[in-house]
Amino acid sequence: MSDDAPTPKYGRVMLKISGEALMGDQGFGLHPPTVERIARQVQTLHAMGVEICMVIGGGNIFRGLQGSAQGMERTTADYMGMLATVMNALAMQSALEALKINTRVISAIPMDQVCEPYIRRRAVRHLEKKRVCVFAAGTGNPYFTTDTAATLRASEMKCEAIFKGTQVDGVYDSDPKTNPDAKRYDKVTYDEVLAQNLKVMDASAIALARDNKLPIVVFSLAAEGGLAGVLSGQGKFTTVAE
Repeated sequence: MSDDAPTPKYGRVMLKISGEALMGDQGFGLHPPTVERIARQVQTLHAMGVEICMVIGGGNIFRGLQGSAQGMERTTADYMGMLATVMNALAMQSALEALKINTRVISAIPMDQVCEPYIRRRAVRHLEKKRVCVFAAGTGNPYFTTDTAATLRASEMKCEAIFKGTQVDGVYDSDPKTNPDAKRYDKVTYDEVLAQNLKVMDASAIALARDNKLPIVVFSLAAEGGLAGVLSGQGKFTTVAE
């Protein structure tokens, strides 16, 4: 790491990104150049010595809630959504390993031919060896989102913060894409997020983060300076904490 490189504020982090972030400007599926761009941001972070966990949603392929809303049985729809996250995790693993970064996909649903089963101590050992761990298949249970899975795994891995990459540069009181007068927060508490129903993560994820005193940093994946800049406290982002 060069002398003028930003200094990370955290040694071990959880990076949570939506499946939609992998679509690029497509309406569905994976856009390989976009996956590679995100992988290069992770590469920069990895070069700074940060231990990295990742959880990627599956909404670019299948979203369980939408399936159940269209008449599909909820449990089945949620399991299909979990499998979508495994596909995204494998794509990210491929992109990272093309950049010579050792990566492990760790699934809450055993599928030994393609990835490892989730064993906490083994995952911690991977992180200690500076391997990127991509946690897939959510918590392995229906009715839980990947936001909750990211917060759970971050707590189990003793991460120091969760970084949630979105399409906007922080938390707003309404959608800034439709409301030009939307108010942006630099810092907000867990209780304010829950009371005002701010769209950060679902309520169970926020409550779990609050109980474990785990800060959540919401930033734009397109932010100038990238993830490394945000991790060093530069640029625009919102911190959710006590």
